[in-house]
Amino acid sequence: MIGTAEMKCSKCHREAILYQRYSGLHLCKEHFIRDFETKAKRAIRQHRWIESGDTVAVGLSGGKDSSAVLFFLHRLLCERRDVRLMAITIDEGICGYRNTRHAAGIAETIGVEWVTTSFADEYGITLDEIVRRKGHRLSCSYCGVLRRALMNRFARDRGVTKLAFGFNLDDEAQSVLMNVLRGDAERLCRPMRPVAGMVPRIKPLMYIPEREVALYAFLHVEGFDLAGCPYAHSALRGDVRSLLDEYSWHHPATKNALVNLGEELRGGAAAPAGTMRICERCGEPAGEVCRCCRILDEVRGYRRT
Repeated sequence: MIGTAEMKCSKCHREAILYQRYSGLHLCKEHFIRDFETKAKRAIRQHRWIESGDTVAVGLSGGKDSSAVLFFLHRLLCERRDVRLMAITIDEGICGYRNTRHAAGIAETIGVEWVTTSFADEYGITLDEIVRRKGHRLSCSYCGVLRRALMNRFARDRGVTKLAFGFNLDDEAQSVLMNVLRGDAERLCRPMRPVAGMVPRIKPLMYIPEREVALYAFLHVEGFDLAGCPYAHSALRGDVRSLLDEYSWHHPATKNALVNLGEELRGGAAAPAGTMRICERCGEPAGEVCRCCRILDEVRGYRRT
């Protein structure tokens, strides 16, 4: 049980498995699952994230968040013939951390098609090699840019129309606060709009706290990976997580407020479709030369003339 002190469910008086500090409710297993899935369904409806004819691919790392969103979407979509669900795993090349067998086993158990690719296959270099050449300081920034670019291209080439990720309430609140601390007004106010060549991203769990996502995964999925990335200690996100968790303990609605603020600043609903220039190196939507190509140039020691 998580924070229940052997209390009874506020809705049915059965034994509670969770106490929600932000709502004041104790929830049993049945009512916790119902509450969780109601929030995720509401997010999908609110943002109109899934439509007839979609091919939805879950970015499946093999961890708790991506495993939870894959299980939820399979439960939601398994009887629909007009929507296809699959899973994609990106192997960044982190020795002792990324094991694609975990993701493959989860997808197979749930009954979802699974495909994979890697930094080594697509870029000719692993994240471990990048860190050896460039050090730990920017490892998360490098990894994030390269992973997002590869996921988008790999998914698009397979006819994917929506990319689903397991980002939870904590992740979203941390991102908003990180942009505030950086003074990054452009990111805070960037409207959510489709861009040609970019597969739209959806986040069904964005209003659900991380610990509830973890509990949902424990209740439904076996074999997910609990290990954290060995390079994550160098990221700003870790500091922001600690700061936000401590503050939220005294003010339980803080994370919800930050996520709501972020959506308000971006305009809430999707803006009209936008356009981007095409990278002259790789042909992907970006500036003159995209961040992905710039990073690969840097880690390979390439210098443009």
